[in-house]
Amino acid sequence: MVETEISGDSRPTPLDIEVLRILVASAGKIVGRDFIARQSGLDSTCARRVDASLVAIRRWLGSDALITVRRRGWMLTSEGQETAETFLRQQVDTSQ
Repeated sequence: MVETEISGDSRPTPLDIEVLRILVASAGKIVGRDFIARQSGLDSTCARRVDASLVAIRRWLGSDALITVRRRGWMLTSEGQETAETFLRQQVDTSQ
């Protein structure tokens, strides 16, 4: 089991968690900024906020966990998928 540790100053925001859930649900597929923004409830004027969440996700999961596909979007690697699922489970466990 992969354990992901988060320092106190970099706790995930609700948007970060939602973006990660969208990436996990899209396993093996490239997802674009607009799709992530729509799925997470952001309007098109706020779509760039997704980028900040992706930076945070890379910090928590490791830079190799998330692939950038130029001009198309992002996708979790298979290892990133596993790490992300564990990370999300840990977030649920600590919020209860």
